[in-house]
Order: sequence, then C-alpha cells, then structure tokens
Amino acid sequence: MSALKSFFSFLYGQDLIPTNPFAGISIPKSGKTLPKALSVDQVDRLLTPPPVRTPLVQRNYAMLQLLYSTGLRVSELVNLPLASCNLSSCFVRVIGKGEKERLVPFGIPAMESLESYLESARPLILKSRRSNSLFVTNRGKAMTRLRFWQIINEAARAAGIREKLSPHTLRHSFATHLLTHGADLRSVQIMLGHSDITTTQIYTHVDEKRLKSIHKKFHPRG
Repeated sequence: MSALKSFFSFLYGQDLIPTNPFAGISIPKSGKTLPKALSVDQVDRLLTPPPVRTPLVQRNYAMLQLLYSTGLRVSELVNLPLASCNLSSCFVRVIGKGEKERLVPFGIPAMESLESYLESARPLILKSRRSNSLFVTNRGKAMTRLRFWQIINEAARAAGIREKLSPHTLRHSFATHLLTHGADLRSVQIMLGHSDITTTQIYTHVDEKRLKSIHKKFHPRG
C-alpha cells in the first residue's frame, strides 16, 4: 500500500474504494461548432477583382472563383493538374481524400475567370517555363496552401471584409448557399467529397434557421 493510500485510509478510517465507480460512464461529446459562412453579398464583394488586373491578380481571382463554385478543399485546389479542368463542360476532376476521384461542376463566372487566366495570365507568369500544375507561382511552381491563405485574406481586406478568412470559409459558404437555395443533401455530399453523409449534415443548420424565420414571419403566433 502506497504512503498516500495509507494516509487516506488513516484519515477516513476505511479502505479506499477499490474500483472507479465512474468506469464505463462515457463523457458526453461537445457539440460541433457550426461552420462559418459568408453572406452572398460578402462573396460577391470577395470575388470582384480590382480594376487593375495583373497576371497574378487574374490567377488569384480565378482560384477564388473556382473555390466558391466547387467547394474544393484547399489541398485539392492547389494540387489541381492543368488537365483537370474541362472548360467546355464546366467540370473539374478532383482527387480527394483516400485517392477518391470525383467530378465537380462549376459555373459560368468560374469558367470565364479560368479561361482568361489560362489564355493570358498563366503564360505570362510561367514565361518560358513549363508546369503541369493548373495554378502556378511566379517561380513556375505549384501554388502552396500557405500562399493561398494569404491571397484569400488579401482579397478579403480589399473587399472590406474584416473577419479573417480561410479557404474553408468559401467551402462552407458553397455548401451553405447550395442548401439554402434548395439543393439536396446527397448532392452536396458528393460535391464536397464527404464519404459519410453525417459529415455533410452539419450544414443543415441553415435549413433550420430558414424554417424558423419562415415560421416566425408567417405563423399567426410565430
């Protein structure tokens, strides 16, 4: 018997409880934090490029447009190969977690930004160099995650958005806005590349908020 155990036995005049009475009782898990999403107006401001459009600015806003249009993970975005985007059908081929492949559609604004970047900006950034990466730096290398974090916050400041953003903010906004406008959960799951639909269900809070708003507005005792 240890000295500490002997002390407590002397203090209370009895042996200590030999087993933990709380063994086998699971601690309740804390609820997941709801993803933060930008408003549609904030996204519009974020995706509006400045009047002076240098090749690097064209690249940056093409990345922002594609990210919001597809909801890609930042690692998926920066690692896109040049051949991944089909501009005629507006689909991007993505290799996600677990090497799983998926096709994600993108809209006309993203297509136009990508087309402009590929035709005029990318060749000027690369100069005489070659790269298999879709988005390249002025050193001719693939874009890094860290650099894109900086780019999205630079764009946010230019748009008058005070909050610090991450690439995941646009991914959350993509999913939230789809569901708010009536997309079904299964389709959003496929586009996000979630293997389990319960991961996608965190975004259903937007529907709950919308339903509550509708109830309050139209119910006689709302």
